[in-house]
Amino acid sequence: MLQRLFQKYTGFLRSLKAVYVLNNLLNIRFLRRNRRLYQRYGIKKSILSPVGSADFQQHHTDIPWLDRPDACEQLERRPAFLAMPPAMQAKVRQFVTDGYFILEGFYSQAQTDALHAEVDRLLEAGRAGFNYTGRKIFNLQEQSRLADEQFFRHPHILKMLSFLLGKPVIPFQSLSFIQGSEQRAHSDSIHMTTEPPGYLIATWTALEDCLPDSGALFYYPGSHRLPYITSADYASGNTRFTIGENSNRQYEDKVEAVLREHPELEKKVFLAQRGDVLVWHANLVHGGGPITRPGATRRSFVCHYFAEEVICYHEMSQRPALIKKAAGT
Repeated sequence: MLQRLFQKYTGFLRSLKAVYVLNNLLNIRFLRRNRRLYQRYGIKKSILSPVGSADFQQHHTDIPWLDRPDACEQLERRPAFLAMPPAMQAKVRQFVTDGYFILEGFYSQAQTDALHAEVDRLLEAGRAGFNYTGRKIFNLQEQSRLADEQFFRHPHILKMLSFLLGKPVIPFQSLSFIQGSEQRAHSDSIHMTTEPPGYLIATWTALEDCLPDSGALFYYPGSHRLPYITSADYASGNTRFTIGENSNRQYEDKVEAVLREHPELEKKVFLAQRGDVLVWHANLVHGGGPITRPGATRRSFVCHYFAEEVICYHEMSQRPALIKKAAGT
């Protein structure tokens, strides 16, 4: 499958939109749901075609309820929220104001050790491998029942995320890390995008204690309230037929410039303990710090979830997302 080949490939073909159209054709069974959604949201184009923010001249008003101005007032009227323990209510309020919260010690040491060992076993057996970045293992859950059932589709996590988005969530993809990403500040929304905006949510699970010299995760509380950055907001280099060669670097430069314009946004470093789970908003700006100790690891497992019944695509590469599973399954 082209999609798997591209996980390691770094050459010119990655920039050709025609290659992605071919991949869409090979995976059309995962795109058929878009016919109905395109009609609902007024998109008059083939489900095989490239798609991006330029196709949505006006955003639909059905944004996630926690992103609306009266979100805090709505919370206090929701039975599901009122039934939560006070500590969990405080975390949900924090999600509204800061764009994230942390579930401390959600997973036990036995569970994190088991997934840690599973990653090593699958790498050694050749059933999992790093993509072209040399840092990311995509979709471990496709090879691991443990990763799938206890992490990617944990029932409590799915229920909580569905409450936050106001729609059932669809587990979309996972990323496994042994070392820190060292990725510059960015928002997931440029890579996994929705119409209406905001219907993506993510979790990051620490599989070991994180130290300052191991490339700790960082984020900017409140940055989820910034306007979404699209490929029209920076020099993406996109043309009708190609994706810009330096689009990701130019995007990260744009994020850096926006952060300079908002000095009130304070960078925080997350020195997680094993088993901690960070839940974050689609537009929260975050990244990975530098690894300053040679050989330092920062084992973690990241999951991304789309909401049901919205258009899901990849703004940077102009591709419709391949939704392979039903909501909550």
